[in-house]
Formats: sequence, C-alpha cells, structure tokens
Amino acid sequence: MSSSAPLADTLADSCQRSIKRAAQALLESQKPEGFWWGDLTADTTLESDYILLQLWMHPPVDGVWNPPTRPLIDKAVRAILWRQNDDGGFWIYPAGPSEISASVKAYFALKLAGVSVTDPRMQRLRDCILNLGGIQRANSYVKINLSLFNLYPREHAPTVPPELMLLGKVIYEMSSWTRAIVIPLSIVQSAGARPAPAGFDLAEIFAPGVPLAFPNNEGFFSWRNFFITADKIFKRWERKGLPGIRQRAMKRAEAWMLEHTKDSEGLGAIYPSMMYVIMALQCLGYPDDHPEIIEAQRQFDRLMVNDGERFFFQPCFSPVWDSAIVAYALGEAGIAPPDAMARCADWILSKEVRKKGDWSIKRPNVQPGGWYFEFANEFYPDIDDTAMVLLGLHHARSENSVAQQAAVRRAIDWLLAMQGSDGGWAAFDVDNNWQFLNDVPFADHNAMLDPTCPDITGRVMEALSLYGVRGNHPAIRKGADYLRRTQEADGSWYGRWGVDYIYGTFLALRGLRAAGESDREAHILRAGEWLRAIQNADGGWGESCESYAQNGYVAGPSTASQTAWAILGLIASGDTDSGSLQKGVEYLIAHQRTDGRWEEPYATGTGFPRVFYLTYHLYRDSFPLLALATFHKSHGLGRGDLAQ
Repeated sequence: MSSSAPLADTLADSCQRSIKRAAQALLESQKPEGFWWGDLTADTTLESDYILLQLWMHPPVDGVWNPPTRPLIDKAVRAILWRQNDDGGFWIYPAGPSEISASVKAYFALKLAGVSVTDPRMQRLRDCILNLGGIQRANSYVKINLSLFNLYPREHAPTVPPELMLLGKVIYEMSSWTRAIVIPLSIVQSAGARPAPAGFDLAEIFAPGVPLAFPNNEGFFSWRNFFITADKIFKRWERKGLPGIRQRAMKRAEAWMLEHTKDSEGLGAIYPSMMYVIMALQCLGYPDDHPEIIEAQRQFDRLMVNDGERFFFQPCFSPVWDSAIVAYALGEAGIAPPDAMARCADWILSKEVRKKGDWSIKRPNVQPGGWYFEFANEFYPDIDDTAMVLLGLHHARSENSVAQQAAVRRAIDWLLAMQGSDGGWAAFDVDNNWQFLNDVPFADHNAMLDPTCPDITGRVMEALSLYGVRGNHPAIRKGADYLRRTQEADGSWYGRWGVDYIYGTFLALRGLRAAGESDREAHILRAGEWLRAIQNADGGWGESCESYAQNGYVAGPSTASQTAWAILGLIASGDTDSGSLQKGVEYLIAHQRTDGRWEEPYATGTGFPRVFYLTYHLYRDSFPLLALATFHKSHGLGRGDLAQ
C-alpha cells in the first residue's frame, strides 16, 4: 500500500499543527532534571490492600481496632467507593464488569474501616459477590491475605513455603515479580495469623454450597493434582516438620529479601512485594525504629498520591519508560530543543544498570547493561525498557557522547544475550517458561512465568535494527521467525504488556519492517487488513481488556493511544494512504484538546492479563505524537515543514 499520492493540504496543515501542539505540551511537562513522569493508575485493590496492611501493622488492642492512620484509611474508603459499579461490585479496568477478587478485597476493607454492612452500598456489594460465586471464587492471593487474620480457612488457602529457598534455583524459574512477592510472603505466612477486631468476620460473603477446596478439573495424573498434594504435605510439615530446616529457609528468605531491597526503591519496586516486605520485617522481629523498617515504609508511602484533591496508590513508578517514549516521539517529530533532549539523555544515562541482578543467574558471563522501569531497581533491568531507551537515545543526545556510546553498546550486547531459545524476548529473564508451574495453587495471578512475547520482541528488533543489527544477523533472523510463528490466524499478534492485539500487532509489524521484511509478504498484508477491519466507525481504534479473557480481540471505544498504535502498525505494514489510515489521523487531530493533549479514560496498559490492568497517563499524549509524526514523515514531509 505504498503511496505516491500527495497528502491533502488541509490534512497536512492540520497534522503539522497537531504535532506542534502535542510536542509543546510534552515539553512543558518535562521535569527540571530532564525526565518525564506520568501518573500510573490501576484499580481499587491497591487501596483495599493498604487498609489490610494497616490492620497488620496496628493490631487490635483488647479486640478494638483504632489505627493511628485513620485519616488515611478514611481517604482510602472514599477512593474505593468512588469507583463502585452500579451492581455493587468493583472493576479491574475502567468501565469493566465487576470482578470477584477486587470486590471481595473491597468488601473486607470497607467493612474493616467501619462502613456498616447495612449501608446500601455494602448490601449491593455483598449481593454482587454472592452472585459471582462468593469469596470462594476469589484468587489465591486474596485467600492468603484473609487467612493471615483467620478470615478465610488456612487449610484452604495455598501455602507459600519458605523452603522454596532450599530448592536450588527453583525461585529463578518463577517470573521476577512472582519471586519478589512470594519470598517475603512466605515469611509472613510462616509467622501465623494475627487477630482481627473482636467479632469481625466475613461469613456473609461465603456462598452457600460453593466448595472451599482448590479447584481441580484435571485427572489424577496431572501437575495440578501433584501441586495440590504437595500443598497438603507442606501444611503438615508446618505442624510437624523439623524446625531447623524451617529456620534455615527463613534465614535464606530474609537474606535474599534484604539484599534485593538495596539499590532499589523497594523490593522489585512494585506495590505487592513492597507491602509484604514491611509485614515480613515485622514478623522477623525488626522494631519499628529499625532502619530497614523505616526505609521499607518510606518507599511504600511514596506510592501514595495524597495531594488534597486525589488519594490513590500507584503500583510502581514509570519515569524511565515514560521518558524514553516521549524522547522518541519528540525526536521523530524533530522539533524538540536540543537542550531539553540533552537533559533527558543525561538523566536516562544516570539510570543505566551497572550491576548483575537476577537475570544473571541464567546469563552468568554476560556483563550488565540496560535500564529498569522506575527511578531505581538495579536487580531488574527490563528488556522492553532497554529497547525503548535505545530508541529514545537515538534522538536524545548527551553532551558526553563517549559515555552515551558506551552505554548503548552495553545495552545492545545485553539485549542480544537475553534473547530466548525460541527467538523471542521476554520482560526480565531468559527461558522463564516452566509451564507446569502455572498449576501451583498460588499461580492464579496469571503471571507465574515470564515467557517471550511478540510485543517486546518487535520493539527489541526495531531498536537493534536502528543501531545497525541488520536483518541478516542471527538474532534478527530468529526474532523474525518467532514473530511469523506467533501470528494469530486472523493476522494479529498478542500483546502481553499493552491492551492487547492492537498493541502486539503494531509492535510486531514495526519489528518486522525494521528487519527488512517486505510489505508484500502475506503475513504483513494480513496484519494490515486486520487493523483496517477492526477500525471503529468514528475513525479511531479501541480494544477492551476483555480481549485477554476471550483470547481474541474484543472491540472497545476508541482511545488516543490505541488509535496511535493502529496508525503506527498500518504505516509499518506499508499502508501510507488508505482511507482507514487517514480517518485514524483525522480522529487524533479532531480529538486533541486545545492544550495539545488527549483524553483517555480507559486502561490500555497490562500488568497481569485478566488480573491487573494499568492506565499510563502519558500514553494518551506520547503515542499520538509519535503516530502523527510518523504519518507526517511517511508522506515525505520533513522536519523543516514542522519548524515553519
């Protein structure tokens, strides 16, 4: 679909104006240090877990719960109730249906915080939970958390044994985020239950007739059955096992946890593991004034947004990620002041990983390089972030060019070393794909593993190609083969870290184009046709998080970021002049606000598919700029046109 047709003057002019407004808005939001950083929001489970943490940290006295953090708890209650669905339940993505685990967490937190069970909002919530199958249908982490206060039967909550630390390198066959969660959690669970307030229980949300036992629809000879049996053995071990072995496992878990909090803004720099670290340190007897407790609490509290108008928790911070995307978008537009780009480059270079982390267990002879997602997370450089940073640094140039070139070289070498045996790239680890671990009872957060995925693979291929790793390089050839193999029958690609098939398709197409794939190939043509076929009537593109649950594309209202992804995908497929493409560009232009930004009320980022979704508040601005700039360039309109 390569075009020689001239772009209509009116659309060209409108596109140029839109690019300039978008670029100016982003430049105005740059931090003095040189980075960009947008809010990262999720669902009510974070505020609900905050209230649970307060019960753990401040147990009832004589059965009465009177925590010193009551003003913050009250704010959390208001933040939870503000997002209640009409049916009483709570969603895990904006405008989504009520979900059982989020709803159970909310009920526990609201009731604990003092909202009366006779309150109509609580009555509707209780009815919703029962209609969804009751507390028994909540996921394993909800059950584990509630069992810590004897609010769910311990014998029916999965065991997370610290003895995992004694099984060689088994913990490194779990995803990085899973091991960061389960290791401190194993310490917490081993300590036994703490009291709930006198008379407090959740009996009213247990559905009659629904079994408490772990669900198991497989035959006797299955991994699921094996792990359920192992769970029973671990429970018996907790009561009758050798205390010396348990003590040794606890020591190893403690040492691992403390080591991994160094050079990071909390363990794994993510909310769940940071919360469990606070709880684990208390279990281990650390006094409240101990430096480890103080630092863990400080890092956790930084996730709180409490500015007088808003109260919510961010699941983590995204400054490196945000900065890299914005730098690349501004660079492609070609109108960012050099000093702004230099400040960004200097800041990004200061965040380069220079020590070996968990990834080195499988790559012990590889030198560290690359970047993480947050302000500090030295143990966990992120393959996706590293590729995106390389794209951003292509335009953002530090005055110290020697240092930048060295960092880029290290990152390229690290990315090449982190390619999986199947030809793809994952997020943090190599060949983290022991599929049978998905049958462990506490694996229902749907993220036990970190397998390769098309979206990261496409971005890595694009970044490597930009720096001279061409299509005949073995890594690029294997990556291209991987993408051809993982294409869906309808022509799309799955997106693990963005919602969903639109995201995966745009990145796979950009990776294949960068690798030199012809846009006449059948798989490229199918992908372009799929993108045109799913366009909304308003000219934009949108996809619901429900796609993950249905294992296929589910349409959603048009969003700025997903429309931008579709435009970028179409252009990468060789389409520069179709009516679909131009309508998509017109959609972005028409929906841009006067301040140069876009509205986007929906989640287009993915944490754990089917479990946890993310709204990146800079996606709505950075990706449209990138799409418009790419469209502008695809018609031979250079940077000089934008500078006028």
